Amino acid sequence: MLSIYGIVDTVFVGRWVGPDGIGAITVVLPIMYLFASIGLAVGVGGSSILSRALGANDMKRAALSFGNMISITLGLSITLAVLSFFFMEEIVTAFGGKGSVKSPALEYFRIIVPGIPFLAWAMMANNVIRAVGHPKVAMVTLIIPAVTNVVLDPILIVWLDLGMSGAAIATTSAYIASAVFTAIFFLRGRSGITLTSSDFIPDGAIVAEASSLGSATLARQGSVSIFYLILNNALYAQGGELGLSVFGIVNRFLLFAIFPILGVTQGCVPIIGYNYGAELWTRVKKIVGLSIRSSTLLAFIIFGVIMLYTPQLVRLFTTDERLIELTIPAMRIVFAMTPVIAINLIGSAYYQSIGKAWPALILTLTRQILFLIPLVLILPSFYGLNGIWVSFPIADMGASAVTFIFLASQLKQLRAKEAQALGS
Repeated sequence: MLSIYGIVDTVFVGRWVGPDGIGAITVVLPIMYLFASIGLAVGVGGSSILSRALGANDMKRAALSFGNMISITLGLSITLAVLSFFFMEEIVTAFGGKGSVKSPALEYFRIIVPGIPFLAWAMMANNVIRAVGHPKVAMVTLIIPAVTNVVLDPILIVWLDLGMSGAAIATTSAYIASAVFTAIFFLRGRSGITLTSSDFIPDGAIVAEASSLGSATLARQGSVSIFYLILNNALYAQGGELGLSVFGIVNRFLLFAIFPILGVTQGCVPIIGYNYGAELWTRVKKIVGLSIRSSTLLAFIIFGVIMLYTPQLVRLFTTDERLIELTIPAMRIVFAMTPVIAINLIGSAYYQSIGKAWPALILTLTRQILFLIPLVLILPSFYGLNGIWVSFPIADMGASAVTFIFLASQLKQLRAKEAQALGS
């Protein structure tokens, strides 16, 4: 969801506001990732419980899980929105909003903050909709805000000449559109889950399990935000405002590349969870294999398109020749190992879906914490901006290798359970 918003906003801001506008979005987007991670983590963790409850036909536990997910998501997201108003300048500065980028970043962030609860709700609800067996509706929840943003950006940024404020209004409106659509889905009873007032009261066991399972997603998104905090400051130190703008364009394509793979990842979680809960080991193994193959194929296609059409793709975002000159080689380096990233994402999702939080957490943190952050801190001292770009393919290879080791062990256990089930 955030991937589409970021891409659309950057296209219009890059052409009608300029490089500093791209830099501003580069600063604010990871902050929104951090806030969105609340709803996403609750959605993933709670949906794992929900899927297994549905698989066991335990509707009471399913309703309790969903009610608790709503309470936690809204409570935390509203609190974050309020705190953000009081510490807005400090947050933006910490994430690299300095120099001429600071003012447009604050302008953008100030308007987006009220949309935090809507964004968190939409992220959580999307996971629940998939878990209750409505993947097409879940897809629509992503299409509606994307269309909203695409329609409003040219109106507000170009025709009304609102610049960064227009981009922020369009994005916040997209958050609200997605939240309203998902709310209507549940209010019409299409989920098949009937809630009572007692389901909204936090249940210690549900909250603990959902938090444990969702911690992998929260850690992944949180580590992404921490990484961007470090990265944005490194970019500013090595390349100033233009360094931020270069990565702003590269990062839009990173988001685009990850987006379809995350779709496969999030789609397989409830299916694996359901079949694992029903002890259908053969199906679990097949789903894992199919998920890896399909997501890797998507990654190869995206890799090919980006490598073949790098100059044309960069020019979609800006007409600034110096920015284009710096961005083309940077993007090719960053995307050098894109085909292998699917293994890491599917591996983490598998452990989440079967209720094993710690392996999921370890795999989630591998890329950002174990590889990217140390590399970004070390390599620029020797290679400048190129040191930052090279960090990405090295991290992709390292994280995928670690995940492969984990998954190989787990698939061996699945085969043993499969053989045992057939033998009995």
